[in-house]
Amino acid sequence: MSMIRDLRAAVRPSLRPSLRKNSAPYSAYDTTRDPSASSAVVDCAVYRDGRRLVTPATPTPHEAMLQVREEGGFAWIGLHEPTEAEFAGIAREFGLHPLAVEDAVHAHQRPKLERYDDTLFTVFKTIHYVEHAELTATSEVVETGEVMCFTGRDFVITVRHGGQGSLRALRHRLQDDPELLAKGPSAVLHAIADHVVDGYIAVAEAVQDDIDEVEIDVFSTPAKGSARGSDAGRIYQLKREVLEFKRAVSPLLRPMQLLSERPMRLIDPDIQKYFRDVADHLARVQEEVLGFDELLNSILQANLAQATVTQNEDMRKITSWAAIIAVPTMICGVYGMNFDYMPELEWKFGYPLVLGVIGVVCFSIHRILKRNGWL
Repeated sequence: MSMIRDLRAAVRPSLRPSLRKNSAPYSAYDTTRDPSASSAVVDCAVYRDGRRLVTPATPTPHEAMLQVREEGGFAWIGLHEPTEAEFAGIAREFGLHPLAVEDAVHAHQRPKLERYDDTLFTVFKTIHYVEHAELTATSEVVETGEVMCFTGRDFVITVRHGGQGSLRALRHRLQDDPELLAKGPSAVLHAIADHVVDGYIAVAEAVQDDIDEVEIDVFSTPAKGSARGSDAGRIYQLKREVLEFKRAVSPLLRPMQLLSERPMRLIDPDIQKYFRDVADHLARVQEEVLGFDELLNSILQANLAQATVTQNEDMRKITSWAAIIAVPTMICGVYGMNFDYMPELEWKFGYPLVLGVIGVVCFSIHRILKRNGWL
């Protein structure tokens, strides 16, 4: 039972700092010993009783599977962006379904859980927060990758796409907990799911900071020389990034619920209950992401409303000054007509009087408009 109590500690360290760094991949093993081996394999190991078997050299997938079938345990093979030719030998060795193999090679799949005979095929979307000094209309906020996991009775094959989402640190943490690894491939599958969802939580916190920053900028007094509504580009870009986040989170909820609720031969009963914890955390992240989308919609609408109000204020000012200028324009237009008999045309004080009338009328209109908030 100590394994169960320590399960979360084994697979759930703080992930927020790791989002800022790229983990170096494993070095590929020598492919000359097995035609089915490829440079796409970043690590291959056999585990028995929760411990990694030490060998003079990293085994090929074929050697690992032979050892498992002869001596027991399970094999964990990790690959990074394999081609069809590189993955073909492994697929034949482990009897993987062609449809799942095609999905694993070509990537860009929707998060899902599928069962092919005695193999579970799970697709996870990994999310990485992209650091930026300032959020702009072209800033990349989240970067996505994929982790596909083939889980059988005596093997786990992980296929990773993208520069992020390395499982190296996770493998090391699991190897430090032999009691957990002794539960077999289902323990690895749970650890990967928990690792991915914890990454979502950390990214959600970072995205929340960006949304708070945009919200403050929208509702604060604009700097001199800047116009209301100039944040629309940043808000729209952030909405696009949140949409990418939502595409990774929402489809994964149903597979996690199935793993936690439906009995499966390939999932250890002691591990299955902990998928419920992963599903609960994923549901919380999904609620946050949906809230982000709604909040950004409100912020965008408020920003556009502010821009409309600013335009209306500008139009009122323009209209007010046009009304003031209309007075001298009208009077001067009358006196500009070529008539012999004009009011006060021959009077000595006629010119100053007209200028005075123009000034008084314009001043009166200005006061009235200013009092009403038009100027």
